[in-house]
Amino acid sequence: MRPSHLALAVLVAAVWGVNFTVVEIGLGHFPPLLFSALRFLVAALPAVFLVGRPKVAWKWIVAVGLVLGVAKFGLLFVGMDAGMPAGLSSLVLQIQAVFTAVIAFAVLGERPTRIGLLGMAVALAGIGVAAADEGTSGSLGAFALVVAAAACWGGSNVLTRKASPPDALNFMVWVSTVPVLPLLALSLLTEGPSRDLAALRALDWQAAGTVAYVAWVTTVFGFGAWGWLLRRHPASTVAPFSLLVPVFGMTSAALFLGESVSGPRWCAAALLVTGVALTSLAPAGKTARKAPRPVAVPAAGPVAGSTAVPVAGSSAGPAAVAVAGSTAVPAAVPVAGSTAVPAAGPVAGSTAVSTAGPAAGPVAGSTARPTAGPVAEPAVQPEGTVPTSVHPVDVPAAERTRAGS
Repeated sequence: MRPSHLALAVLVAAVWGVNFTVVEIGLGHFPPLLFSALRFLVAALPAVFLVGRPKVAWKWIVAVGLVLGVAKFGLLFVGMDAGMPAGLSSLVLQIQAVFTAVIAFAVLGERPTRIGLLGMAVALAGIGVAAADEGTSGSLGAFALVVAAAACWGGSNVLTRKASPPDALNFMVWVSTVPVLPLLALSLLTEGPSRDLAALRALDWQAAGTVAYVAWVTTVFGFGAWGWLLRRHPASTVAPFSLLVPVFGMTSAALFLGESVSGPRWCAAALLVTGVALTSLAPAGKTARKAPRPVAVPAAGPVAGSTAVPVAGSSAGPAAVAVAGSTAVPAAVPVAGSTAVPAAGPVAGSTAVSTAGPAAGPVAGSTARPTAGPVAEPAVQPEGTVPTSVHPVDVPAAERTRAGS
């Protein structure tokens, strides 16, 4: 990754880390689903009129809009509103790197290595410690909502890579148009119109500032840059930079919200960050691909007008080169007097040229085809011995001289 790309990834991590503190402040002014709907409404307007027409198929825009906008941010905002601390949310959400690796394997064929699998196990152990700590002081339901949001984020990462938008900003702005109406409908159904109207009537500069930050800085810039990086690098290369998000998130939450970090939470952070690092930074495994179909390649081209040249005493079973119109490929060349059983008999009227074993001298009346390398002397069957179908030197001396010697 180029230094400029590296710096951009770190900047996105900083923007997203501080975003958790801003969201916590914004949730003090808006119901969670309404806040999320306003985020995407402000992100889409008026930018949608400035970035031009969509440059990818609508199926990808709708898919990422629903998974990232409605599912991921809806679950995250509801979980934080239900009591999940901002700093812990920034930590737990990074399990998305594990979900990204798992989904990338299923969809893209990117196989995790053994180190990557070990990292997943360590990260899940960290999630377990964080859940146990949160269960003693907070809501496990809110914790589970944030974990579900991380899974949706992993899915949106892979969808963005599959979409491969040529213009990440154009893509993210059009994606932002998708979640607005679904989130508004969910807000009216679950949070009630009276609560939504009361939040809008009480709008002040702080509330407007939180909407502007999460819309223009976090969504348009942050996800636009993240998608741009995903299009140029594998998901497993980009995902590790999300490890910096909890650093900025927990630091900003401690500075501006006064959140403290317990001992078990530090332990969970260490396990989770280590596990995600192993998962993301492990050497890339091989991509699963179908094996190519074998292609038969003949040993040599056809030789017109040639005759078979047996090699005396040869036991090799080479591929033979048949004259045009023949299909002969003898498995072995018998010694004089033995019975040969070829793998495929020649077509009537055709002849073949054997290329197996060392080339022997030409048979009387036949035309020998020259071969590369030195020409070996033909093996001579001792007079009076029993003919065999193998080279005499491969038979023990006692067997070679048993009859007639």
